[in-house]
Amino acid sequence: MEVSEGVECPYCGQSMELVLDTSIPEQRFTTDCEVCCRPFEVVAECEPGEVLSVSVQR
Repeated sequence: MEVSEGVECPYCGQSMELVLDTSIPEQRFTTDCEVCCRPFEVVAECEPGEVLSVSVQR
């Protein structure tokens, strides 16, 4: 099941929505900011249908 989660870019502070697949318990991936285009790492912990935690780092 996919769930949308709001995060902020660690560089410019822009808010954006990420779609996370909650069937994967621990996730770590890199994505680009929609505004400043700089890459940042996302770390998420999930249970089916629920995002337990999500953090972003440079």
